[in-house]
Amino acid sequence: MQVSEPTVYHAPITLWPADERPREKLMHRGADNLTDAELLAILIRIGKKGTTAVDLARHLFEGEKNLHEISLMTVEEFKRNGIGESRAVALAAAFELSKRLAGAKRKDRIMIQSPEDIVRQFGAKFKDLVQEEFWVFPLNSVNRLLEPKQITRGILSSSLAHPRECFREAISQSAAAVLFVHNHPSGNPEPSSDDIGITKQLVEAGKIIGITVHDHIIIAADRFVSFADRGLMR
Repeated sequence: MQVSEPTVYHAPITLWPADERPREKLMHRGADNLTDAELLAILIRIGKKGTTAVDLARHLFEGEKNLHEISLMTVEEFKRNGIGESRAVALAAAFELSKRLAGAKRKDRIMIQSPEDIVRQFGAKFKDLVQEEFWVFPLNSVNRLLEPKQITRGILSSSLAHPRECFREAISQSAAAVLFVHNHPSGNPEPSSDDIGITKQLVEAGKIIGITVHDHIIIAADRFVSFADRGLMR
């Protein structure tokens, strides 16, 4: 639904016409009738001297930022934009909940039949990361996705991606198989010698444990490499 920008008022929100105040507008017209800035203003709640919560919300969009870019901001970044710590924490929590809700909806129905299924569903999350993150994606006996979990954050190494940690989540979820996914912030998805060595170690560990390792996927910007497609899972 396209929502038009409301009239800009420079007075405190309490002095605005009742049907233009974000909270009252949401209660009487529904949330889908509010702009992105008005919805953020409700979470921000209060402004500061000479600046309303709506002003603070609109300021977040300066520099042609969109809602997705704002959702990636940290608590410190919100604070640098004039938002108090408690409200900055509330914004970060709200955005994280929205990501988890989207993920929960996907996991309810997702069947993993190819690396493209993972990239289609989760590629956007990984390509925005500024550090390497290594995740396990457990699957049940019919290749339905269980609960993905982050194993490590930082430069991938054999000391970080220890098989014990990598398979702990899979075992706790009674997974029949797993896929491993990590990102390359450099934008180059080509596997390093360490990536290849770690993958071989995990495949062998999976054989001993009885959990099949279907694939290891590296995501970098809009590209990805599947170890299974490359024949590197032996």
